[in-house]
This record gives sequence, C-alpha cells and structure tokens, in this order.
Amino acid sequence: MQRVTSLNELSAAVEEAKARGLEVAFVPTMGALHEGHLSLIKEARRHTPFVVVSIFVNPLQFGAGEDFEKYPRTIEEDAEKLAEAAVDVLFTPTVNDLYRGNMNVSESAGHLGEIYEGAARPEHFDGMLTVVSRLFEAVKPDYAVFGAKDAQQIFLIRQLAAKKFPALQIIEAPTIREASGLAMSSRNRFLSAENRAIAENLAAALKAGEAASTAGPASAVQAARNQMLKAPEAKLDYVALVDADTFEPVTDGFSGRAILLIAAVVGETRLIDNLDITF
Repeated sequence: MQRVTSLNELSAAVEEAKARGLEVAFVPTMGALHEGHLSLIKEARRHTPFVVVSIFVNPLQFGAGEDFEKYPRTIEEDAEKLAEAAVDVLFTPTVNDLYRGNMNVSESAGHLGEIYEGAARPEHFDGMLTVVSRLFEAVKPDYAVFGAKDAQQIFLIRQLAAKKFPALQIIEAPTIREASGLAMSSRNRFLSAENRAIAENLAAALKAGEAASTAGPASAVQAARNQMLKAPEAKLDYVALVDADTFEPVTDGFSGRAILLIAAVVGETRLIDNLDITF
C-alpha cells in the first residue's frame, strides 16, 4: 500500500493506475475504521482492483459544540487495517494539503441541508459537500463508495455528483451491523456498556416501523416512536419516513421505496440509522 499526503503524490499514483488501464474506486473516510468501512473497500473492489482510501477529519462539517477535537484519530491502526485489506493508496492530507489556504464553504445542500440531520447540525452538509467535492477533484475516481447508514449524506452526494461529476458512479453499500443490530459507527466507541444497550433501540425501532408498514407510512413512524418510548434514556431527535427519490416526507397513500430515518442522542453520542421500506 502506498501512503501519500500531498495532492501531487496522489495525482501521480492515480495517473499511473489509469495509464495501466485501471479504473479507480474511492472510499472517503474520517478514520477510526471498523468492519463497516472495510465492507466499503470490498464493495469498491467489486468494480475495479485499484482502490484509494482517504482519511481526513474535515473541520468544515463540525459545528460549534460538536466533537471535532475528540473525534477518534487512530491513523496507524487504520493504516494496518487498510494494508491488510490490500488497499492500493491511502491518502491522508492535512487541512493545508486539501484546502490550500481556502477554507471557504463552496457547496450548498440547499433545503435538504436544513432538515433532519441538517436541522440538528447547521451547515454540516455544506461542509461535507465541500470536502467531498475537493476529494473528488483530487482523486478523479470512476467510482465512489459510501455506506447506506448516512442516507441524507449519500442523497446529497448523488446530487453533487450529477451536477459536477457526471461520469462518476456513486455506489451505495449496505449498512453493516453488530450482532445486536446496532449500526456500526466510529462513534460507537464512545458508548458505555449501558448506553450501548440503550442504543440498540434505534435498530429495534426501525424494525418495529417496518413491521407496522403494512398499515401505511403513518403507522410505521408511530411504531418506531413507540419503540423509542421504551428507552427514555435515549434523547430522540426525529423519526421520519421520506421518499427515497426526493427525500421529501411521505404520507399514507404513498407507493414506492421509502427510507425510515431515526436519530437520537445516547449519553453524549449522537447516533443515526435508517431502513428501506417499500410500500
């Protein structure tokens, strides 16, 4: 595995691969890697043997009072995992490498940046889209792989790619879960044993919503809320059911693929999850 930090080193590695006729798959991460991240690499390799992974904790997507400073940084441990996964290039830029002194937000999530996760984390999605755009420009991938757990994020990234990177294929990989059903997340390491048990109610709420969905969207949302009432220690932020094609709320009478979203704070850790439901 080749480790690079500068944009010039990255470009040279990617250009060499393309000169050999290889397409490039890209998996952007913020590090603190777990099995969910490694599943993205496996998915990337299904499309091409040449895989680039980035590790970059992006300051632009953390708001005031969020956990930028304490976000887990385990670069050497991560590098070992990536080497074992036979990743071709690990890109670990500094803020100056990637932004080159220009820390201005250059992308806007629009209306979708103000609801659900955007309401809880103002300007988060603008910062996320800005760094993703910078990374796409740097790596110039043919494929980019993201996990389904961050449903609103991947929806917005698809919009960005359609507008600015039309040749890029955005690949959505399924959420990887622990045996309990808890969706894997780098933030799970902040959960105590007691809080981990409470956090498992998010996945249970989604399953309850799915089971109730035969009675319609409103019943699915209510069943998920009822499950969360069993875990009052979890500070529920929202449960919502949105059209997978538009991310707009759905109501009874809807037909098609929807996504049941949930977000809650357990202890001091914010967790999100989602589940596809077809009506």
